[in-house]
Amino acid sequence: MHILIYSYNYYPEPIGIAPLMTELAEGLVEQGHEVRVITGMPNYPEREVYEEYRNKWYVTEKRNGVTIQRCFLRIKSKPNLVDRLLLELSFVFSSLPQALNGWRPDVIFVTIPPLFVTLPAFFLGWLYRCPVVLNVQDILTEAAKNVGLIQNKLMIRALSELEKFAYKNAHSISVIADCFVDNLVKKGVSPSKIVRISNWVNVNFIRPLPKLNNPFRVASKLEDKFVVLYSGNIALTQGLETAIASAAFLKDIPEIVFAIVGETKALEELRKCCRKYNTNNVLLLPLQPREKLPQMLAAADVGLVLQKRNVVCFNMPSKIPLLLASGCPIIASVPSKGTAAKAVRQSGGGVVVAPESPSSLAAAILDLYKKPAKAAELGKKGRKFAVDKYSYESAIAQYEALFADAKFLRNADAIVKQVDDLKVLPELVVRHTNYDGSSIN
Repeated sequence: MHILIYSYNYYPEPIGIAPLMTELAEGLVEQGHEVRVITGMPNYPEREVYEEYRNKWYVTEKRNGVTIQRCFLRIKSKPNLVDRLLLELSFVFSSLPQALNGWRPDVIFVTIPPLFVTLPAFFLGWLYRCPVVLNVQDILTEAAKNVGLIQNKLMIRALSELEKFAYKNAHSISVIADCFVDNLVKKGVSPSKIVRISNWVNVNFIRPLPKLNNPFRVASKLEDKFVVLYSGNIALTQGLETAIASAAFLKDIPEIVFAIVGETKALEELRKCCRKYNTNNVLLLPLQPREKLPQMLAAADVGLVLQKRNVVCFNMPSKIPLLLASGCPIIASVPSKGTAAKAVRQSGGGVVVAPESPSSLAAAILDLYKKPAKAAELGKKGRKFAVDKYSYESAIAQYEALFADAKFLRNADAIVKQVDDLKVLPELVVRHTNYDGSSIN
């Protein structure tokens, strides 16, 4: 198949959806398909276009068999609502020439959020008469409303209408968790249109490694410490203040150190938080290159997953499969009825505590610190679950089948339409014959 992937984020961005879409595109190429990726200039997570891509309208690259077509973005490092809107619109308009500059796709795959990217994707689907498959990573309208990212009622309503339009016009929709299915069905989406495919992890790349002489521990001077790790995006939904406040509860135990790894600008805000709580046991570190991710995860004695109490069924942290695959026990400070809590409980690889409760988080960390055998057992169960349930190879096969079905069904619909059109031809001939009185030879 010729598969066109519309993804705002892609390699070399190190976290979030970018590594997943990179692995998906390259995995499909390995299966013999042609893949083009329409994406923006790399800018995440710092929200600054990487130096080698600055002041460029278009860049086309080839990497591991994938054609990557990059587009201009109007981006601000500290965007307000208008800036965010202009950013998404810049991608909508700048991406179309790149999407039209290449072979005709058999299927278009588009990740959301951002929602506005569905507009050029559906235009291309109409132009090329090919199916559009949506991949829903977050339920954007609920997320924006619940965490206070968007408070303008008119904007929320506009996003809700765009979301309905996207679900209605998509040929099929892949979601990453069961409660996403429930959310979409409540919004009137047919269950037959929805396929659940979990985000995956390459368990051969992310795997348990020895802590002794671990490069991350050595470089960060953590060889003799009990390391509580948070790594990844630092955003409104996480509530990293909970981790820093819990560190304050444990600062009299010198062996316990919190390592928070994230984008540089976000770490500056966390430094203020550390001063507020007078913590001396929090180490703030910049994001690591992706090739060093296995060593960093293996350095942790506990991996943190944090969410605010109003993040229930519209977000599934991608760090959960990664931590499980690394064999690191998880402590999830998340809503008990949410998607993340369900995933951690099902895995058997961690414990769930109340969100935004520093004392509960500190107690759970102290429990695993005092019970290394329990921590080891959680890590072992988590690793097994990741191998069984979050297989990269399984996910690639499921997406390959989804795209093949979409292509086949769209072609079948076209054939049926042609047959239906042919059925009316004899009647048209008879009417014409009756009109002028001639006979049919």
